[in-house]
Amino acid sequence: MSTAFSVYLDLVRFLAACLVYIYHSNQRFVITEILPISQYGHSAVMVFFVLSGYVIAYISDTKERDWITYSASRLSRVYSVALPAIILTLLLDSSGRVLMPDIYASYPYDQFLLRTLASLSFSNEVWFISITAFSNIAYWSVCYELWYYVFFGLLVFLPRRTGVFFAVLLALALGPKVMLLAPIWGLGVLLYRWQALTKLSIGAALWLLVASTTGIIWFHSADIAPKTTEWLRTIIGPESVLQLTHSKYFLSDTLLGILVFANFAAMRKVALQIAPLLLAIKRPVRFLAGYTFSLYLLHEPLFAFWAATLHGDPSNLGYWLATTSLVAASVVIVGYFTENKRHILRAWFERVLQRVSILLRTTVNAR
Repeated sequence: MSTAFSVYLDLVRFLAACLVYIYHSNQRFVITEILPISQYGHSAVMVFFVLSGYVIAYISDTKERDWITYSASRLSRVYSVALPAIILTLLLDSSGRVLMPDIYASYPYDQFLLRTLASLSFSNEVWFISITAFSNIAYWSVCYELWYYVFFGLLVFLPRRTGVFFAVLLALALGPKVMLLAPIWGLGVLLYRWQALTKLSIGAALWLLVASTTGIIWFHSADIAPKTTEWLRTIIGPESVLQLTHSKYFLSDTLLGILVFANFAAMRKVALQIAPLLLAIKRPVRFLAGYTFSLYLLHEPLFAFWAATLHGDPSNLGYWLATTSLVAASVVIVGYFTENKRHILRAWFERVLQRVSILLRTTVNAR
């Protein structure tokens, strides 16, 4: 992966996280007017999925070539932020509800043990269960993505037949919701492994960039997501669509994933032509991207808490801006001690997995 393209992906990652933040902060209790570009939160998650698949395929091919290194990196990446997010969500929700209960009217605040254990095990979205992590609505996508990491690891690091066998078992255990969006994540893997795409001419890449960008704009302006979901309701019934929760847009999400795939394929080539521009913004983009996961997993409980703390006037944009500033500052502080320190947790996971590996080998040899 070229440095220029890596910077582009980091920029996309940060901007996608910002779109999710704007989507969830578009609440009438903190701002009277509807925020611009506040309708793209779910689409931004699909961008994350394609990007994640690409990065994981790249890393496993160039850096994490054994199951121990791969597993330790993935576990530390997720738990370094997910564990603090679960704890902070509980603390912030409990405090915020005292300060301004109305803000939390739409967030669940019960079944504490169930919600916490489900979040820790990333089982919130198994089959047709949907367990919301208190005010942390965005947590659902991590409960998809973590299992995509596992699928990929099974297929890459185990013998083919064994890997496929366990991957099928895992798919059956997780159910249709998680699997319906798996192909979108898989598009990122395909993007990395499809070598023919690396040989695009600059002319073809520019054409593909324009076409994919136009397609993404058309996708949203034509309201493809609600239209395809309404069509799906007529086929499988409204109750079945409701059961799909976050996967109910899987048809339109797949189309959007293909458009994002095409955009990334084009930009991998175009990025080399505009490398001086991308490299000029490398340092600030890398800094911001270093807090993307923290921003994604912490923004909603932080937003609700700071809005309750400030208890301002929703008709004044300053209320939203002040709340947003406090969220940003909080993310940087928390992210410094969590996301940016994940190497410590990764080293611990590697030691544990090394011991597990030795134990397994010893057990097999003893037989």
